[in-house]
Amino acid sequence: MRVGRIATVASAVAAMTMALSSCGLIGGNGGGGEAESVVQKAEEQGTLTIGIKFDQPGLGLREPDGSYTGFDVDVARFIAQELGVPEDGIEFVETTSQNRETFIEQGQVDLVLASYSITEERQERVSFGGPYYVAQQDILVRDGDDEIQSVEDLEGRTLCSASGSRSAFNVTETLAIDAQLREAGSYSECLELLSGGGVDAVTTDDTILAGYAAQQPGEFQLVGDKFSEERYGVGMPKGDTATCEAVNAAIAAMYEEGEAETLLDSNFGPANYEYTTELPEAEPCA
Repeated sequence: MRVGRIATVASAVAAMTMALSSCGLIGGNGGGGEAESVVQKAEEQGTLTIGIKFDQPGLGLREPDGSYTGFDVDVARFIAQELGVPEDGIEFVETTSQNRETFIEQGQVDLVLASYSITEERQERVSFGGPYYVAQQDILVRDGDDEIQSVEDLEGRTLCSASGSRSAFNVTETLAIDAQLREAGSYSECLELLSGGGVDAVTTDDTILAGYAAQQPGEFQLVGDKFSEERYGVGMPKGDTATCEAVNAAIAAMYEEGEAETLLDSNFGPANYEYTTELPEAEPCA
């Protein structure tokens, strides 16, 4: 990876960024001081504060030794380097499904890469670069459970999803499946409930479920009935067009160079997860 290759985008859109800032459209920049945008902070200070999940194997996980692993983490590092920020200039901060928008709005983080699906509701509060990957929703059950083979089999079952996630809504509202919902503070809690028999299934993105299944082989299995696309975006302050364009350029480079496939394979290969290596169509930066 070439450090700082995309950083020049900031200069090309500086006038636009300042105009947005003067209108009050740019949110907090994680303590970026006088920076008019996240990409300007990256270019001038060489640092970024990035929100990730700490409890999602394969995506964002804080290891016992304090290091961070997962696809979201690797993508965050790639983007940061493309914006001119070395790995030691990144501060990772834990974000949850409940606080991602708030952390961006309050300036506690510059960017969020935390299995963060792009939705119209979220775009009312924050802007998104990407997507950098398109996942699909799936179902996780206990290993050997053959009674749940499709989303329709969740009818009358107890289903767990993390608070703040849209996954349960997709099942009960969009697909009108009459499942009994149980919200947990995190997917780690959902997995504990599933393991102990407190719920019958867990639903969320297939990437998240594949990570858990790979971490605990022989305990859980993916149903494989995929539904509902989830477009993983890079969350950033509302109206930060300069950063959106720089992030999209970095994501395109990641796929063009084959780095996306390398990162996907290293994080999900052990789970036999069938991932796609096609560059997703980017959201408009507006």
